[in-house]
Amino acid sequence: MPGPYQVWGQGYSPLARPAPVNGVAIAALVLGLLCFLPAVGLILGIIALVQIKKRGERGKGMAIAGAVVSSLGLALWALSLSTNVASEFWEGVKEGARGGGYSLAAGDCFDVPGSFDRDVYDVDEVPCSDPHEGEAFGTIPLSGDDYPGDGYVTDQAEDKCGPLQDAYAMDRWALGDEVDVYYLTPTADSWEWGDREITCVFAHTDETGTLTGSLRADETTLDADQMAFLKAMAAIDDVLYEEPDDYAEADLDANKDWAADVRDVLAEQAGALDAHTWSGDAGKSVDALVREMRDARADWAKAATAGDADTFYLHYESGYAYVDGDTTVAARKALDLATTPPSYDEDEGDGGDSGSGSGSGSGSGGSGSEDV
Repeated sequence: MPGPYQVWGQGYSPLARPAPVNGVAIAALVLGLLCFLPAVGLILGIIALVQIKKRGERGKGMAIAGAVVSSLGLALWALSLSTNVASEFWEGVKEGARGGGYSLAAGDCFDVPGSFDRDVYDVDEVPCSDPHEGEAFGTIPLSGDDYPGDGYVTDQAEDKCGPLQDAYAMDRWALGDEVDVYYLTPTADSWEWGDREITCVFAHTDETGTLTGSLRADETTLDADQMAFLKAMAAIDDVLYEEPDDYAEADLDANKDWAADVRDVLAEQAGALDAHTWSGDAGKSVDALVREMRDARADWAKAATAGDADTFYLHYESGYAYVDGDTTVAARKALDLATTPPSYDEDEGDGGDSGSGSGSGSGSGGSGSEDV
């Protein structure tokens, strides 16, 4: 006769419900994996092991794993603090907020969703060799806890983007008439997230138009001859731009003072061009331009001493005749620079009767804004 079935002792039954998993062990593992509170995860892992031993609960593996991972987390945090990794991580997070979701540097070409006539929330950087909607040529840092207002930000953009433009695109003729200047500026909302930067950009005057190729023309892209020529022309243009708003009939003295400034800058820059050692055949073309500049200087000297407005304008017209003329185009061609003179707005460099003006031909454009 077979014996009775063995009665299983307490603590083991194939049909019994499994022992519960220790909740503290679960918490230790979760906190250890997340690494947000590694010290807490380590402590909870130790507590869980004690409870599991007393209660006969499951979860020993999780408790051990949580304690180990938490210990590794503590070690990593200690290492990051000693090597400044944590600080750099949080600075990176803040920098991402400050950039409004993007950060453009001079020379970056990009596309924007929509157009520059509305808020810009994001940009897609693209190679400058591809068609693109904008090219950054400089940034202006701002500071302060409180947003300074739209007017202040716009004034900063208009005051400081100009010099950045001249330094980045020294060949003003190369900009052409289809390029305008825009500003990506912080808004009151993005300021709260740490946005403290104005980005100055070139874009097409037609909001559906695109640019191709970089507009950068500075010491990184120009040779010594081109740099010498463009610096001289820029110095002259800057003085020509200072023409008084009042006509000579209304303020002859102011116009004569300005004519004296033009006389002086022509003498200075003609001397600089004459002193430069030109390579190849460029010297002949530049010499011809220098001779014409000195002839023009004589007319500006007479305008500076004119006794009446009619005499002033007589020499004013003659002195302006060389500006953007054939000798300038020939010199530019010899130096492999842009040869199409820009057109100028009627109110630029034309305070007198009928001067042609001289300058970049790229007026200040609309202002975009960036947001986060």
